[in-house]
Amino acid sequence: MSLKLSKKAQVPAGHVERTAQTTKSDKTVAGISHVILAFWSLLVILPLLWTVLSSFKTSSEIFASPFSLPANWSFTNYVTAWAQAGIGSYFINTIIVVGCALVIVMVLGAMCAYVLARYVFPGSRLIYYLMLAGLTFPIFLAIVPLFFILKNIGLLNTLPGLIIVYVAFALPFTVFFLFSFFKALPGEIAEAAQIDGAGEWRTFFQVMLPMARPGLASVAIFNFLGLWNQYLIPVAINTNHDHWVLSQGIAAFAGQQGYAVDFGSLFAAVVITVIPVFIAYLLFQRQLQGSVSQGTSK
Repeated sequence: MSLKLSKKAQVPAGHVERTAQTTKSDKTVAGISHVILAFWSLLVILPLLWTVLSSFKTSSEIFASPFSLPANWSFTNYVTAWAQAGIGSYFINTIIVVGCALVIVMVLGAMCAYVLARYVFPGSRLIYYLMLAGLTFPIFLAIVPLFFILKNIGLLNTLPGLIIVYVAFALPFTVFFLFSFFKALPGEIAEAAQIDGAGEWRTFFQVMLPMARPGLASVAIFNFLGLWNQYLIPVAINTNHDHWVLSQGIAAFAGQQGYAVDFGSLFAAVVITVIPVFIAYLLFQRQLQGSVSQGTSK
């Protein structure tokens, strides 16, 4: 007991005051941060909740009382949006296009990022900087050249043509994002795999690629969000009504009825569009959080 008291007595008074001031400032910053986060959460959750509630109402109920609960909890609006408005076919087209493009861009992007990060060869830095330049290039400047290129090769107004454009659109970001992950992986593990007899392909797919799983999950979510919500590219190069995606279908559904818009069905279509994104985030949120913590610890 006397030893503890003697140690406390040896602590300078200025050190105790600085500790108290630091603790007080930390609490102040934490309180302000929590208030900002709470306000930001309300900005995100309340419009989403209002959209879900409105998807169960009729147009007259929405205008009469926008923030009240629905009088009848039925899925009539969802059935109307899915079948009569054609959201079902647009949803399937979007799943096909985004799913195929996401698989292709993840494979190609991971392979390209791995080679640029782990190997040094003439022109490697130039290729990397060209990928970075692709991030700064506005997509609307490439709409006209893309239109004529797809027209000349016979892929205009087709789902394969849209998939190719989606892959080209998402590839620079994928390479840029995964480059740092592969760069930070220990090279001794790849060397050990090669000593055990693994070739370059086996080393990449069975050893190095699983180690970059948090980065892959993160970039997959970001690409999925960007491709799922893409509107400008499909409108410019995909005018065939049978090959429309969800963004085109919802825009047409909102505009084709003039002033007599069925807002309940329109909100139901929006909810249908949001559900896959929400499910994708729930499935990969642990990997996303792991990649963020890994990036901050580097």
